[in-house]
Amino acid sequence: MEAPFERFGCMVFDDEAMQERLPSPVYKQWKKTVADEGTLDRPTADAIAHAMKRWAMERGCTHYTHWFQPMNGATAEKHEGFVEPDKNNKPFAHFSGKNLIMGEPDASSFPSGGLRSTYEARGYTYWDISCPVFIVDNVLHIPTIFVSYSGDSIDKKAPVLKSIRALNKAATKVVNLLGDKDVKYVYPVCGLEQEYFLIDRKYFDLRDDLRFTGRTLFGARAPKGQELEDHYQASIPTRVASFMKDINKQLWELGIYAKTEHNETAPAQFELACVYGPTAVAIDQNHVVMDILKRTAEKYELVCLLHEKPFAGINGSGKHTNYSLTTSTGQNLFAPGDKPAENIRFLLFICAFVKAVDTFPDLLRMSASCVGNDHRLGASEAPPAIISIFLGTYIEDILMDMISTKSKKKKDGEAADFNPIHGLSYVPHDNTDRNRTSPVAFTGNKFEFRMTGSSMSGAMPNCILNSIFAWSLNEIAAELEGIKYLQDVRAKAIDICKDIIRKHKRILFTGDGYSEDWVKEAEKRGLPNIRSYIESVEVLAKPDVVKLLTGLGIYNERELRARYEVFAEQYPSTIGIEVRTLLGMIRKDILPAMCDELTLLAEAEKAAGKAAPLYVKDHLKLVSKQCDDLYALSEKLDHDFTEVMKIKDHIECGKKIYYEIMPLARDIRAVIDAYEETASAANYPYPTYADMLFKL
Repeated sequence: MEAPFERFGCMVFDDEAMQERLPSPVYKQWKKTVADEGTLDRPTADAIAHAMKRWAMERGCTHYTHWFQPMNGATAEKHEGFVEPDKNNKPFAHFSGKNLIMGEPDASSFPSGGLRSTYEARGYTYWDISCPVFIVDNVLHIPTIFVSYSGDSIDKKAPVLKSIRALNKAATKVVNLLGDKDVKYVYPVCGLEQEYFLIDRKYFDLRDDLRFTGRTLFGARAPKGQELEDHYQASIPTRVASFMKDINKQLWELGIYAKTEHNETAPAQFELACVYGPTAVAIDQNHVVMDILKRTAEKYELVCLLHEKPFAGINGSGKHTNYSLTTSTGQNLFAPGDKPAENIRFLLFICAFVKAVDTFPDLLRMSASCVGNDHRLGASEAPPAIISIFLGTYIEDILMDMISTKSKKKKDGEAADFNPIHGLSYVPHDNTDRNRTSPVAFTGNKFEFRMTGSSMSGAMPNCILNSIFAWSLNEIAAELEGIKYLQDVRAKAIDICKDIIRKHKRILFTGDGYSEDWVKEAEKRGLPNIRSYIESVEVLAKPDVVKLLTGLGIYNERELRARYEVFAEQYPSTIGIEVRTLLGMIRKDILPAMCDELTLLAEAEKAAGKAAPLYVKDHLKLVSKQCDDLYALSEKLDHDFTEVMKIKDHIECGKKIYYEIMPLARDIRAVIDAYEETASAANYPYPTYADMLFKL
């Protein structure tokens, strides 16, 4: 019997496979290229492509694809066959260095925000050498970036790679200035937790709202929800356990360290978490995870729902982003260490992060925005839309002591000045309780950004975290440069920390982020409360944000404007699908079902005459009113949405939708849900929450 991990990474052309299969000079040149110390010349690329092709074909591959992440938030791939005719018209396998490095998909068929017109079709994919090549379904997948003919990035991956470089440069400079000259580079590390729902395929197929929008647009709560707290981390259902076992096998073959799996809080909700890795790789792997979750569910007659809020009244799904920095020498910069110099470095990097988040909270909020997340943020399972940082009382007390003006009691003969980093010689990993209401929480040696939605790519949140952090570290490096002696550098670092805490302590909050008191307190502190996706998009046009992202080279102004346009257009487009789906379900099924119910009741009343039961009389009036109310509201929705969609400006249109159309849709939902709760089972046309959530 094969050992569980015997095939781990067998479908990845990783560094080990390259070292084994490439000639030594080729491998050495490859390593120089990866380390940004050389270029990938044509002979080297051809040699790598040849070895890669042979490796892939040995594993059953017939095709390859440049796998990329367009701005629609999904992944894209165009399969190309290895087979070509030779001069005698006989088939042979061909894959050159040029095929490996560059591809040419149709750029006009993807969101571009005006960077491409429909008739301007040319776009290019370029191999991202920082991420390993892998095989899925007998197709060799080559991770790439995606750019337009003019060289503008029209994907989510290229900006992430640029942000990693910017952060590496800034963080390495600060670490070196603090005395650690052995550090040659610093890279961000990311761990993405993936939450999802599973429901039976037969129920999914019967609901147009799930098929077209990924969420239920109406549905009364089941008699039981999550109030007994008996689903979370309970015994995994047999059918789901088989599904998870299959998932693990596939992910392990792809070298993905799928580590944690369990029942989540809501019924039919589950979670999969992977071990931390370099950010670009982790983002790629999370896309693979989402794809495999969806495809594998089909094998078990299930459907995997990745929407942030597929069911009302129970917890939605997020994608927590665990974030830290690692040096070339293997040190975690968010771990305090046990040496005074490391403690100062830890403090400085923590404070730099605090400064970054407090300076650009609206930008960070935008990075976690999607249409589905509007239904989740601020609910009982997700952090509020107000950005704050939870450091825990242990770390926060140390920082506040640094800026305290209160005199410290001292023993006879003790120096007046106290050690500003007293207590940091050892910080326990679990130095404080977790705060699940905090959007950004320090959890021992990393920050957990909890706002990201489950359906989202991890690219934008990590890109923005890297960018604002790089900006903050650059500011600090500018203050430290030119100081001659190391002890003076470290003294200055402490002063910088004190200054940051004085100016940015408003972002620190240890309390209940769900409380109304916090909303009021946050307003007093001047923290933004951006309630909707569409309003968050506006930050991309703010001068300080444009200056930040263009100054670091993450985007140029055309690329930034393009994202503004793409993100702004996504909101009315997505809600348009929901409105059309809702109206179709009402007109084709719900109203006819109500009419059938009325006919049944009317016939019962007529047959019984004066002896008609009170239930029949009362229910007839109730359903009649519900039918009238639903018809009136649905007609109003149709009219009002048509009028709103005439607004040309996507932001203005989106705001109208959020504040006028979405409340109307909620009123419609309330009517349908009330009808479902009293309708006869024979006349209600859709699977209920009880069916979908409790029949796994």
